[in-house]
Amino acid sequence: MPRRPRLQLAGALGHAATDKRLEILRRVGAAGSISQAAREAGVSYKAAWQALDMLSNLAGVPLVEKVVGGAGGGGARLTEAGTRLLAAGEAMASSRAQVLRRLGSAGGHAELVAALTLRTSMRNQLPATVARVEVHGPLVRVEVTLAGGGTLVSRITAESAELLGLQPGLPVLALCKATAVRVERSPGAGAGATAADGNVLQGKATRVARGDAGDEVAVRVGELAVVGFAAARSGLRVGSAVWMAVEESGVVLALAA
Repeated sequence: MPRRPRLQLAGALGHAATDKRLEILRRVGAAGSISQAAREAGVSYKAAWQALDMLSNLAGVPLVEKVVGGAGGGGARLTEAGTRLLAAGEAMASSRAQVLRRLGSAGGHAELVAALTLRTSMRNQLPATVARVEVHGPLVRVEVTLAGGGTLVSRITAESAELLGLQPGLPVLALCKATAVRVERSPGAGAGATAADGNVLQGKATRVARGDAGDEVAVRVGELAVVGFAAARSGLRVGSAVWMAVEESGVVLALAA
């Protein structure tokens, strides 16, 4: 007999970005309707479904079930797991708020502590602030200003932008894999990345690790350290002026708190 899936609370609640999704789940429970929950949360019906699907994937079990028939023609309700997840989420939100208030009143770095709760394989996790949000049909281009200067553009879906509540002035983390960042000598040094390649950051190499498949290069960009890869036997060394290029679709945004 197959084992019944267990609710994975840590998986579903381990990300700050789930707060908006939990709000949608809570509104579904109160309204009995996904479309009404979407309207009340200020997101599209499609974005609401994306939120519920993501939460269910992280939780490992269905959180919402359809209700067929009735005077209103049917709707949706929370499963037992959905109710338990909401209760756990509210408890975690209350505890987190207390910790951050305590750190803030003591002169601590509350935003930094919140960012440290994000666990990911992406080497580059860069504090930034949303500068501009441009909607292009189903896609959105989000320009962010990096701490200490420089900009990056992330191309994401409109639903993701809605669920994150992206708007100018919002603190975020810009994430990208080191393997998605191409490092070359700066054009001034005789080589070639151009703005046509997408995002381009300029800096100086602070560490170079040689490898047959490529040279791993750490670069100081303003106040930030960014890691990427150059071609094998690139000839780069500490102090080399470089350009780092990454495609817009390779930049992921996360809420910083």
